[in-house]
Amino acid sequence: MSLSATHSHDFLGADHDRNARRTWIVIALTATMMVAEIVAGNFYGSMALVADGWHMSTHAAALLIAALAYLFARRHAADSRFTFGTGRLGDLAGFASAIVLALIALLIGWESLLRLFAPVSISFPQAIAVAVIGLAVNLVSAWILHDRHQHHGHGHGHPHDHHHDHDHRDHGAHDHHHDHAAGRDNNLRAAYLHVLADALTSVLAIMALVAGSQFGWAWMDPAMGIIGALVIARWSWGLIRDTGTVLVDYLPASEQLPEAVRRAIETGDDRIADLHVWQVGPGHHAAIVSIVSRTPLSPSAYKARLAHLERLSHVTIEVEAVTA
Repeated sequence: MSLSATHSHDFLGADHDRNARRTWIVIALTATMMVAEIVAGNFYGSMALVADGWHMSTHAAALLIAALAYLFARRHAADSRFTFGTGRLGDLAGFASAIVLALIALLIGWESLLRLFAPVSISFPQAIAVAVIGLAVNLVSAWILHDRHQHHGHGHGHPHDHHHDHDHRDHGAHDHHHDHAAGRDNNLRAAYLHVLADALTSVLAIMALVAGSQFGWAWMDPAMGIIGALVIARWSWGLIRDTGTVLVDYLPASEQLPEAVRRAIETGDDRIADLHVWQVGPGHHAAIVSIVSRTPLSPSAYKARLAHLERLSHVTIEVEAVTA
């Protein structure tokens, strides 16, 4: 048995560093506009504008969580204390951001209900001008964060054969049976949803303010706040669901990787007795494959059967010979 072979546990997404830089840029834009909208909303009396500014402030905090998660994951990517690397820190940050997004929706909804029953006077022209500027900033931020390319990650191309029944390796190849969500950077997605929520609130604020100024429909301002809260809550739930499943090692029914492993391994007398597949980072999965066979092969032979599954970045193979 040789214990000298080593391999990487760097399971960060393919665009990890680029996404980190984009997040810091959006933080600067968001923080600047946040101050402007809170001050202007209170001065001109617009609940929609105040709501946009205040939830933009919490978005700035959530964006900071995302940026710090990128930084921490990169700095500790080679830290052996993280058994399977730091690839899932983005999902943890995304889950935290989703909770913040849910709290934002609750806060906007509550404040809007209060304003619906206790209206305040609004300075429409000034409030509309600030809301339009806020929308422009939000759209620029969303454009910066929008992931225009689906990257599913690749292994590191360093196979290792330890000549015993536990074979660990990193490799890259081609997996044509994959779920597009598996390679998604949920940390970037969380940041994107936060600025998208900002943009939605800005649009609703502008609609409400224009309706109020043209037709005297002051009730539109808090009503739009309630609609925005409901939409943001729905986005929050989707993000909680998707990040939470990664954190608890749950694979959705649409994930075809386990079945692909079975098809590759189970030929002749070889059967899989136990199989565990889970996500360890954007576009990266790990697997433990326990194989029973009357004519067992070496772990490296079974490893070769899985070489085409590019998202399978870390594998442990256990082989047991059976006589019956």
